[in-house]
Amino acid sequence: MGGADVASAEGDVYSSKPWLKNYDSHVPEHLEYEDKPYNVKFGEVVDRVGDNPALIYMDGVLTFEEVDRLSNRLAAYFIDIGLKPDDVIGLHALNIPANYIAMVAAQKAGCVTTGISPLLTPHELEHQLKDSGAKAVLTMDLLFPAIAGVAERCPFSTVIVAATTDFMPGEFPPQQVQELAGKKVLSFSDAVAGMPEDPVQVPRAMEDMIFIMYTGGTTGPSKGAVLTQRSFMANCLQTLTWADEPGFSGEVGISAFPMFHMAGLAMAAGLLQGGLGQICVPNPRDIDFIIRAVEKHKPTSIINVPTIFLELLKRPEFRALDFSGVRYCISGAAPFPPELIPEMESVIGKNKFIELYGMTETSPVTICNPRYGLKKPGSVGIPYPDTEVKLTDPETGEPVPQGETGEICVRGPQVMKGYFNRPEETANAIRDGWMHTGDLGRMDEDGYFYIVDRLKDMVIVSGYKVFTRELDDEIMAHPDVELAASIGYPDPDRPGSERVMAAIVLKPGIEKSEEEREKILGWLKERVAPYKVPKVIRFLDSMPLSAVGKVLKRELREMLREQ
Repeated sequence: MGGADVASAEGDVYSSKPWLKNYDSHVPEHLEYEDKPYNVKFGEVVDRVGDNPALIYMDGVLTFEEVDRLSNRLAAYFIDIGLKPDDVIGLHALNIPANYIAMVAAQKAGCVTTGISPLLTPHELEHQLKDSGAKAVLTMDLLFPAIAGVAERCPFSTVIVAATTDFMPGEFPPQQVQELAGKKVLSFSDAVAGMPEDPVQVPRAMEDMIFIMYTGGTTGPSKGAVLTQRSFMANCLQTLTWADEPGFSGEVGISAFPMFHMAGLAMAAGLLQGGLGQICVPNPRDIDFIIRAVEKHKPTSIINVPTIFLELLKRPEFRALDFSGVRYCISGAAPFPPELIPEMESVIGKNKFIELYGMTETSPVTICNPRYGLKKPGSVGIPYPDTEVKLTDPETGEPVPQGETGEICVRGPQVMKGYFNRPEETANAIRDGWMHTGDLGRMDEDGYFYIVDRLKDMVIVSGYKVFTRELDDEIMAHPDVELAASIGYPDPDRPGSERVMAAIVLKPGIEKSEEEREKILGWLKERVAPYKVPKVIRFLDSMPLSAVGKVLKRELREMLREQ
């Protein structure tokens, strides 16, 4: 059999979709998608469940009807200041009601939103505002100085400043806003005051933009993934179908994912268009707040990054909560330690913990463990309906055999349109309709996928491939280790080769010492091949983390290089 025939035969491993046999009985292979843009779908939801809670914020409640009326007013204001369809509005806020309302209002006005992280440096903030061409910005009182610092160099003409206390129960003094030269600055309450509550619904086509969400600039400046009405609404239907969410039923979710992150936006916007309520978590690191909110408001779903779940597990008050009403917990954006899943389920309930996989460019979810069926620890699950996944050799582009490691490539209705004004990068990422994710994974005989590493994080040691994510999991299994991340660095003795270095945060009470280093190395030598054992171990007090708790390996490399 020739090489091409081998590749074709191996390609059948993925085209035969072995995962279909593991679908829950309520999930079909193909879904029927409605040609309804977000603003139309939200209007239908309000008609059906207008009195239901949409947003719970600091014990205050906004119903779907109230979100509808406020977003009509804000949409009218957007149009009043001259915003046109496809104009971009920057949302630079934490998970406060004004952020959700502005997202809906932008859709009603035919505009596009881009989520802006409060953690950006001034240079990064300026880049995103300029690159997206944002004409208006919604920020909040706590974050206004960052916007003020770049205002004169950016194209936006209007800044709406929400107060942290907006929609909180109780009386608060009127909000004062600062002026910016050449810009109109006003409070959120002033923007909606006096505007009509009449329905606003600027027509949108399914191929029109809905969001421009920026992805980390690991190879240069961050770039905006353009999601369309079709791609995002398709992913909403895929997710709610998969989760067996009945909709319009009073279900309530809670998540610490911020709305400026794609996972947080997907939950915020997805639940609103699905008629489901949600608890606003303004500070994702406030573990006590999350515990109190779960106890008081009894959410039916909990969605977080692994680091949040692991912090919650440390708290006796979290373990003591009543989880009988929680239907499932979803973990994403980073790997959850497989050995801790039994402990997690001993707290929340058997078969309730679900890991999934996605990325900004896919609206975001493509692969998920079944809601009811077989969940494999360490696996991110099986592909969504209408979603094709294959693993390819990054060098040849040919499919790799089942069980071997390759780059994850995805094709489906949720894939982005492309990168904003970046045709070359779009062409490199999307080839023949397949999104090349840059993630390395493998597939088992049942069609379950396992994330092995980021392609750029893989280390080559004398020709041998070291998948750092797998090594990180091994190191973190050591009882003394709190957090670990491994990277590669040039081997001074072998040009073109690399060595492995591990950064480790030890658990409280464990001393940083040469004895501890040797203890961990000796333990690793019994568990991994010799070429995978780190040549250097650095003990750190903390690890550089993203807003959602991912280890930032690029920053870690720079930190270790400086040391």
